[in-house]
Amino acid sequence: MSEIEEKPVNSTASESANCDFIRAIVNTDIRSGKYRSEDIRTRFPPEPNGYLHIGHAKAICIDFGIAAEYGGKCNLRMDDTNPGKEDVEYVESIEEDIRWLGYHWDGPVRFASDYFPKMYEYAVLLIQKGLAYVDDQTAEEIRVNRGTLTEAGKSSPWRDRSVEENLDLFERMKNGEFPDGSKVLRAKIDMASPNVNFRDPVMYRILHMPHHRSGDQWCIYPMYDWAHGLEDSIEGITHSLCTLEFEIHRPLYEWFLQPLPVHRPQQIEFSRLNLTYTVMSKRKLLRLVQEKHVSGWDDPRMPTLCGLRRRGYTPEAIRTFVQQTGITKFNGITDVAVLENCLREDLNKAASRYLAVLRPLKVTITNYPEDQVEWLDAVNNPECPEQGTRKIPFGREIFIDEDDFREVPPPKYFRLAPGKEVRLRWGYFLTCQDVLRDADGHICELLCTYDPATRGGNAPDGRKVKGTIHWVEASHAVTATVRLYDRLFNSENPDDSPDGQDFISNLNPDSLTVLSNCRLEPALAELPPESRVQFERVGYFCSDRYDHQPGKPVFNRTVSLKDTWAKIEKKQL
Repeated sequence: MSEIEEKPVNSTASESANCDFIRAIVNTDIRSGKYRSEDIRTRFPPEPNGYLHIGHAKAICIDFGIAAEYGGKCNLRMDDTNPGKEDVEYVESIEEDIRWLGYHWDGPVRFASDYFPKMYEYAVLLIQKGLAYVDDQTAEEIRVNRGTLTEAGKSSPWRDRSVEENLDLFERMKNGEFPDGSKVLRAKIDMASPNVNFRDPVMYRILHMPHHRSGDQWCIYPMYDWAHGLEDSIEGITHSLCTLEFEIHRPLYEWFLQPLPVHRPQQIEFSRLNLTYTVMSKRKLLRLVQEKHVSGWDDPRMPTLCGLRRRGYTPEAIRTFVQQTGITKFNGITDVAVLENCLREDLNKAASRYLAVLRPLKVTITNYPEDQVEWLDAVNNPECPEQGTRKIPFGREIFIDEDDFREVPPPKYFRLAPGKEVRLRWGYFLTCQDVLRDADGHICELLCTYDPATRGGNAPDGRKVKGTIHWVEASHAVTATVRLYDRLFNSENPDDSPDGQDFISNLNPDSLTVLSNCRLEPALAELPPESRVQFERVGYFCSDRYDHQPGKPVFNRTVSLKDTWAKIEKKQL
């Protein structure tokens, strides 16, 4: 049996049957004595230039999860090397999202900018070793002379500057003596390398721009490839976990560290998370916000973690989803329905059931006593008996949903219709006797009768009814706003647009429907913001994180009870 097939040394780590390739590497390092289990240290290094999305959740779960399994530590490090796009707002949102997902980083939040002085020292050391030089070419000249995948690059005219001249120029770059774009510091590697990343990559560029942490202290800023390995090294990271697009950068990661007297982490790459009907690019998400296609980064239609949270997603469902998708070396795309099913499974057990009518139709029960209200027993969650029961009011006037009545019912329609009998959830059997219309001829009220002997939903004579509908008693009903969110894009691959149009052309015009006259049972109005519930027979909903207030409830649809999109797509085949 090979080492990676054996069970991990640490009992908290993954068993061999569930061991992915990253954990296999960690297990091997522990067995070989390279590291002790408690020495394992990972990091999550987001750029504070936008909000985290569901794709980042995979990296968070892997980075924090693996460290925790082995009794190690995980750092949170902001990769703030690009001051033009970074903001404290993003830093704070990243911290909040990670906590919400249920993870905790080791020690204080770390910042790449904290290591700028050390990075500068190491850059000077590379210059002294003849491994870096100051280049006066423009960005366009550097790009052109870099070559192609089939043609070698051309060396810069300034590639052979003396060590002394390079040291002098680099210090003057740091001191702000040169304008933006006039010079860069490049590594001296191999302009003919088949790996274009090795063709004298830029390490520093001049940028006279204040930084959100260091202010005006620096006039030069490090490029990511130079900064990445040093940040990991300074923090003592043992396993630097990245997505697959960094695989081609790994040789450069290792090259930069090799000549320096530093710790050398191991970079390991895994496939990133891609979802159908979703865009993950921060640039595209920012465009959706700036062009007001959505209300903000936390719009419940966005794949951002704050958007998913506001919509009603649970941290548990997201973690389960990441676990189900697994860790592989192969890029692919996951059906968003998998994520939605993980959510349904979690909410089915956790969310209490309530009665809510989204499109109310008034019903008067003519044989029920006027001015009488009784309180019926309702089970909060049949899947979780420990959630107990509650009392719901029942009276002469109630509301049902418009969709639960048809004056001329189609075949196999088991809901309410003239002369038809249905069961009111937790209530009585109800029979429609007459239909009232308004001046425009629209149905505005139903006149019905109830069977007093069927309280609780069962008939003493044993007769059965096939239809059960939800309802809300009128005198105690609370008027609410309900937002029906759907997928933001119509296309499974939003980037695949006809006629050369961009992803905006695939926006779903029906991704949001706002209903302002919904009627809820009174208990729903008493719930605090971010309460996740099931509206019986309708779907899962969440009281809005910001807009839900006492007396003015606002609920967002989290997900339907069933995958209605699957049915739509099946019909289209």
